[in-house]
Amino acid sequence: MHRLNYHHLYYFWRVAVLGNLTQAAHELHVSQSALSAQIKQLEHAANTTLFDRVGRRLVLTDAGRRVLAYAEDIFATGEELESFLRQGGHAEIQRVSIGVLTHLSRNFVDSFLGPLLQRSDVQFSLKTQGMTELLQGLSSHEFDLVLTNRAVTTEGQGQAWHTQLVDRQPVAIVGPAEKTIRQPFPTGYADHEWILPSRHTEIRSAFDALCATHQFTPKVKAEVDDMAMMRLIVRDSGAIAVLPPVVVKDEINQGLLAEYQRLSNTFEHFYAIRLPRKFSAAVIAELLKAMPVHRD
Repeated sequence: MHRLNYHHLYYFWRVAVLGNLTQAAHELHVSQSALSAQIKQLEHAANTTLFDRVGRRLVLTDAGRRVLAYAEDIFATGEELESFLRQGGHAEIQRVSIGVLTHLSRNFVDSFLGPLLQRSDVQFSLKTQGMTELLQGLSSHEFDLVLTNRAVTTEGQGQAWHTQLVDRQPVAIVGPAEKTIRQPFPTGYADHEWILPSRHTEIRSAFDALCATHQFTPKVKAEVDDMAMMRLIVRDSGAIAVLPPVVVKDEINQGLLAEYQRLSNTFEHFYAIRLPRKFSAAVIAELLKAMPVHRD
């Protein structure tokens, strides 16, 4: 491959970000034909196709998405440099891209982001995706950090993931306040319907083990993999749920729901996942160092 033409890369970046050749040409003050020619030259130099032409639309290929991730880093860094020079070399805005697992506890995410919101020298972007997409985003440098409730091992992955436990929340049996059950599980629970997490979760596995120990078969009304949705269902259905009480802390404070009992040694764990990078925002290391290992 010939030496990378950053002028061509910049044109590719604007088209990819805007998603429209006409709009990008207008922004860049060039004709559509000239812009298209510049992108074709980049594809020729890279010996790869960056866009698929679908009718009048340009759709990024897999290679195009990876190139876009690098371009985002390159030109974001360039913007930081311009800002640094404009301010006399004294100030620098740290930009952080964070991926969040879909359905992750919003209370945890809010808590994690709290320190970033207090800093005037930090800008961050937040995107929710599935686990596969998040790890791909880390690999392609789309994300600096990923937040999840699933640990990731390096075995068979081909990547040296850095997985750090940053928090955990206790899990409890929660239900309508007016039907609070005082007896230890499973006494008093036989006639109640249950809202449970999906079977692939750590919380569900722990609850299933508890049921097996007591030879108890719950009447499962629904299985839900979204804590925000579980919160609404348990609030409105009159059923009992197994979840971290923090998810329904507002309803508990209002007297609508009550914590019946906690599940011994059962937690929802939260992890921060990174890949080793030559350059990364210092705020990431500072943030992870300041996070509590767990909260009970």
